Amino acid sequence: MPRLQLPESGEPQRRWTPPKERPAKAAGGTMQEGQAIADKTPRTERGRRTLRKLLEAAAQEFGTRGYHDAAITGITARAGVALGSFYTYFESKEAVFRALVRDMSQAVRSHVAEAVKDAPDRLAAERTGLAAFIAFTRKHPELYRIIEEAQFVAEDVYRQHYLTFVDGYRRNLSAARSRGEISDGPDELRAWMLIGMSVFLGMRYGIWDKDLSPDQVADETIRFISEGLAVR
Repeated sequence: MPRLQLPESGEPQRRWTPPKERPAKAAGGTMQEGQAIADKTPRTERGRRTLRKLLEAAAQEFGTRGYHDAAITGITARAGVALGSFYTYFESKEAVFRALVRDMSQAVRSHVAEAVKDAPDRLAAERTGLAAFIAFTRKHPELYRIIEEAQFVAEDVYRQHYLTFVDGYRRNLSAARSRGEISDGPDELRAWMLIGMSVFLGMRYGIWDKDLSPDQVADETIRFISEGLAVR
């Protein structure tokens, strides 16, 4: 069993395991690259398990060592698979990095969506979703390092991570406006505002310091969203 790696925070590095298991897909960056490895998507349960092991190991390797110091041999060693198995699913270190960013992005969205699915209104969903996001970052501190590195390694995937979040947020805000749950306003601009708050709150209270609980942060944030800075 590989020795646990310690991130900068001094806490043991957890394995990257999405909240809900799902068939993972190998993914490249450009359309040509994605097409080139499309046939590498596993067709058996054994293949899906191997691919999941590689993605979990890649999260450990990239999260601990960073993209440029990470190695394919480090990924396969952590996964406990042969080097040839790596090339069954990915063509390069960049290809597995791209796939990992997409996998992490989807896992975060799925985790938050599951948390807020029974929220009675949009403000309640904002509060519950933020608390769930901060709790998620505490369990997966490697998320921030990997996503931030993506802007230099795979800028298109980095942009897509946030654009996909914004698109879902925009649609949810629009629906909430139509139900009379929130005031009128520019949905996309508001989406970027809310996501920006979540990103930095997650970094401060999920990664850097945990002096407040996710619920405490979410409660104060929702008060700010509801009332703003103006004196009432």
